[in-house]
Amino acid sequence: MKRDAQSEGLRWLAQAEADRRGAQLLFEGESYHLACFIAQQVAEKVLKAFIYAQGEEFVIGHSVEALARWAAEFDAEFSVVREDVAPLDGYYIPTRYPNGLPDSIPAQVYTRKAAEETLRMADQVLETVRQKLGNEADVDSVSQKRNGQKIDG
Repeated sequence: MKRDAQSEGLRWLAQAEADRRGAQLLFEGESYHLACFIAQQVAEKVLKAFIYAQGEEFVIGHSVEALARWAAEFDAEFSVVREDVAPLDGYYIPTRYPNGLPDSIPAQVYTRKAAEETLRMADQVLETVRQKLGNEADVDSVSQKRNGQKIDG
């Protein structure tokens, strides 16, 4: 079943929102390396949400910088966002694999401060896309419809 562009964008936004909640739990549990990785994933998914909502059918890649550059083709504001969130690309692999770091492991290297900063960057792009695609209630409606829940209002 092919979805319309806006619905597909909201579907990706809903997943990014869920991932952000999960990142908060990881942060609170002091799994800072995983919170950093999920922050990168939130930014990736939310940028894909915006791009899908513009009508693109095949949105591939994991680079937040490249996805923000692509999003800027539709909305110039993403050029500014790109500069702020591009560093998240550095958290895609080394936060998960010991061979991505010399003489240590991600669980020992990534700190609370790093997790706070990556979550701040993820929140910045998340808020930008929320504003572009509609408010959080719209995202919750998509999630509730998909899960067969009754929606009030």
